[in-house]
Amino acid sequence: MTDDWQGVRLETIVVDNASTDGAAGMVVREFPHVRLIRNAKNAGFARANNQAMAEARGCYLFFLNNDTEVPPGTLRRLLDYLEANPKVGMVGPRLRDGQGNIQVSYRPRPTVATLLHKTALFRWTGVFRSAYKAYRRREFDPETTAVVDVLMGAAILVDRKRFLAWGGWDEDFTFGGEDMELSYRINRQASVVFYPGAEIIHFGRSSTRKNIRFASLNIAVGLVQYLRKTGCSRAGIWAFKLAVTVDAPLQFLVKGSQYLIRRLLRQKKKAEQSLLALRGLGHFLTRGLTRFWNA
Repeated sequence: MTDDWQGVRLETIVVDNASTDGAAGMVVREFPHVRLIRNAKNAGFARANNQAMAEARGCYLFFLNNDTEVPPGTLRRLLDYLEANPKVGMVGPRLRDGQGNIQVSYRPRPTVATLLHKTALFRWTGVFRSAYKAYRRREFDPETTAVVDVLMGAAILVDRKRFLAWGGWDEDFTFGGEDMELSYRINRQASVVFYPGAEIIHFGRSSTRKNIRFASLNIAVGLVQYLRKTGCSRAGIWAFKLAVTVDAPLQFLVKGSQYLIRRLLRQKKKAEQSLLALRGLGHFLTRGLTRFWNA
């Protein structure tokens, strides 16, 4: 159908990964024109995207997170850019949060040194600090169209035929790392571009917070898979696994102390944030270490 808000012909496909909050029923009641795919269990982000891709019939695919809003005309502007630039393999918009603040919409490729510095041991000693700064704090220009290493996976547009030829999303990933691997793979075939002429509202991490146990484990596993698939050495992967394994109980103690202090100070919202982190860390330590090391 033609969408007057977006100025393009489109079909909307929603993949429900076994949600329990009534979202699937809401789609059926309020959006009868939407094609709904219901999974009996959480199949993961990559596999769900591929399910939708298999059902799609359009010439282009627009992958969109569920914690986003699409302002009028956004798809038209993205589509016009991609059609005018055939050497571009994937394009993503500028992201803003719910208050209108610009979010980082792309990053350089993370290295094993970058990921090691995120752990407490390396962060406290300052080892790999320069690599981490280059990754997290390299100047982000929200106004200039640019070829980039990694697009944030919240919203991306691709040509359907080319994307199928490139293999689609890598289903070895469940949640975390798949957008980095996809950007790496497409960059070897065509350009990956940040295009600020189009914008998406991205509420960011709302789904992650609601599913912290699922997210915390799968993000860690996804990072290992990303390193492996992008050519990291065995020694580098082993070092990352060891650092994360040592770091997790330290972080658990820190967050536990932080939670108690915030409760005593009656900082309710901050205490809830600490408790959320504790739940994720606890699940990783008690249920996820074997899978993490086997990744």
